[in-house]
Amino acid sequence: MNMKKVAVPLLIAAMLAGCGKTSAPVDSAASVKPTETAAGEQATSSESPASHDEKVELTFYYPIAVGGPLTATIEGMAAEFTKQNPNIVVKPVYTGSYADTTIKAQAGVQGKNPPDVAVLLSTELYSLLDMDAVIPLDDYIAQEDGSYLSDFYPAFMANSQTEGKTYSIPFQRSTIVLYYNKEMFKEAGLDPEKAPQNWDELAQYATKLTKEGRWGLEVPVSGFSYWMFQTFALQNGKNLMSDDGKQVFFDTPENVEALQYWMDLAGKHKATPTGVTDWATVPSDFIQGKTAMMYHTTGNLTNVKKNAKFDFGVSFLPQKKTFGSPTGGGNFYIFKDIDKKKQDAAWKFVKFMTETERAAAWSRDTGYVAVRKSAYETDTMKAYIAEFPAAQVARDQLEVAAAELSTHNNGKVTKALSDNLQAALTGSQDAQTALKKAQEEATAALAPFNK
Repeated sequence: MNMKKVAVPLLIAAMLAGCGKTSAPVDSAASVKPTETAAGEQATSSESPASHDEKVELTFYYPIAVGGPLTATIEGMAAEFTKQNPNIVVKPVYTGSYADTTIKAQAGVQGKNPPDVAVLLSTELYSLLDMDAVIPLDDYIAQEDGSYLSDFYPAFMANSQTEGKTYSIPFQRSTIVLYYNKEMFKEAGLDPEKAPQNWDELAQYATKLTKEGRWGLEVPVSGFSYWMFQTFALQNGKNLMSDDGKQVFFDTPENVEALQYWMDLAGKHKATPTGVTDWATVPSDFIQGKTAMMYHTTGNLTNVKKNAKFDFGVSFLPQKKTFGSPTGGGNFYIFKDIDKKKQDAAWKFVKFMTETERAAAWSRDTGYVAVRKSAYETDTMKAYIAEFPAAQVARDQLEVAAAELSTHNNGKVTKALSDNLQAALTGSQDAQTALKKAQEEATAALAPFNK
């Protein structure tokens, strides 16, 4: 479970939360010794220690808010990086939700004081390029082993690249998956080892699982409605936008059918809540037994695993014409108007944070998909998947995944779709009218980029 923009007040739900203080710098004269990786194995840095000249301090924007557990993890990773690169000190700045982080990063760019490196939504690509805010990473990538980039999953790289250049590196990434309560399946006479495989079965199962005080299915509307709608669109046709981020395809007959199906789950089948279901409420409802199934990010997998008091399953999203899910989550970006030494140091930090073993440990600890193929060959991931096979579902679903909605003027485009989806899902508009209006508003927002 990505996930929003400056112009999208609806999309301000944070996908992670964290707290803590910035770690103290490691003495620049400290010797570099073998250290423990995030996976607990002895390793030395793949980088040579940074030269012992001027100390470089990196400001790192990370999208979590004060109050949760991941700050300590980020602090530990930053401190470990400094041990391996004694003259580079990373200062994490915890910037709230993804939307808050984007606002702060854009304000920094406009004020000539950008962060040095940041984790922002992968969908911010065109917005950041429109501001001339970030650098392409191709010169750095060219210095790496030829297999470096190909080790990242293509579905994740789709939101990282445009016009033949790579602008970001995947970090905490996800797909949307179906979670289901196996005990409730048994109670309803359904096979607990078999999730619904298609739209017809999903509606049937959801209806059968619904009873007083419990929904059969919850799909969040508030926060990431466009992302949830994209699942239905992909399963019934094609993606919502062109590869160059200049066109959208919201009001196709296939998408009208997809939205009508989503609406019918509540209106016709009475199996999902009516109105606006909040992004953060859905996993809580699932854990508390208020819904038998939910659509949500795989980024919630660890949360559900730790807190659910029942046996649950995870599966691909049901198909119509095909299986499909958009990817989601955040990537590393390096900013443009900073000193070259800082850009070089930031690249070392990005590589460090996405190394194979560290990617495996991050997936195990958070529920996000490990972004590198090699991570799934590590002992860390093999042991984790053997213990908890559900952790592999989102990775396997990458074979049928596609880039998350991302365009130029992305805030206005996404808001146009989200607002009209909510109007349809709350009964204010029919499916065709809602998507026609979304298309018109989005097309107008993209007009300057199609001259």
